Amino acid sequence: MNIKSQKDFFSGLMFMCVGVPFAWGSSSYTIGSGARMGPGFFPLVLGILLAVLGGIITFKALVVETVDGDKIGPFAWKPLVFIILANLVFGAMIGGLPGIHLPPMGLIVGIFALTFIAALAGDEFKWKEVVVLATILAVMSYFAFIKMLNLQFPVWPAFVGV
Repeated sequence: MNIKSQKDFFSGLMFMCVGVPFAWGSSSYTIGSGARMGPGFFPLVLGILLAVLGGIITFKALVVETVDGDKIGPFAWKPLVFIILANLVFGAMIGGLPGIHLPPMGLIVGIFALTFIAALAGDEFKWKEVVVLATILAVMSYFAFIKMLNLQFPVWPAFVGV
């Protein structure tokens, strides 16, 4: 069988390769029912939907003809590295790293670090836009997670004492 769209074919395979283990892993939890969902209900349904969506996309890539065949371009290493790094730094900022004596820096500093590092993944970086975005995200996250949901984790760096 001939692949008509490489992008769709491999993205469909990726969806299936994530969805099937996700659904399988959730089967060790209590599933429950639609009215009384257990901890495994949502991951099971999400994994099944992801696998089915991947199957549909893969099938479409084998059947539907595209204009140029949708070839896969070069791998985008820069965005991948910066987005993963941003998430790792955010986690380190929230909880600290006792192994290297980094105290918890809190939610606000973590969101600013996350936003600035993630912004480096793009093709253009504008300081003013990133500062405005980071400020908006920090304020909204503070109100959503600390004020509304009453989550208990550090908001400011440990040495500030606010």
